[in-house]
Amino acid sequence: MLQNEITILNTTATDLTAIVGLYDQVIKLQSENGYRVWNTIDRAALKHDIEKGWHYKMMAEGNLLCAFSVQFSDPLIWRQRDLNDGLYLHRIVTNPAFKGQKLFKKILAWACQQAMQQKRKFIRMDTWAENEKLIAYYQSFGFKFIENYRTGNSARLPIQNRNLHVALLELALP
Repeated sequence: MLQNEITILNTTATDLTAIVGLYDQVIKLQSENGYRVWNTIDRAALKHDIEKGWHYKMMAEGNLLCAFSVQFSDPLIWRQRDLNDGLYLHRIVTNPAFKGQKLFKKILAWACQQAMQQKRKFIRMDTWAENEKLIAYYQSFGFKFIENYRTGNSARLPIQNRNLHVALLELALP
């Protein structure tokens, strides 16, 4: 159990190897446990997110707990619903050594604060449409199921997000 303060910080270029390692570790573990997962993480897209200041890491006691990306626009997936009124969470991964410590709750609290500062009305995310357990997990935090959608094959999407059947989830902010 973590005893010290958890912080969420921008990921830096020097973190890239550790972040890719975390994604690879989680992809391997989830695959071994029978979950549908990305084949790989798009390293170029990840590097782009880091350079733009859109990628974050959760740290405590020198440990990398989680990693995720944030966007303020996602027209390729949310299409007509993207009205510049949401904060979009993407590619959330938790270090398996810290699983079960309710770290998503901390990510969500942080994201809500960021969204409200930007005068956004929603937190939005997508996940595998076939993963009912994960969808139910996010719904337990107040997310509403919006629809299932198949992503396109646009070069503007990270490789791992192309041609996926995803569930779109949305949390309305007060």
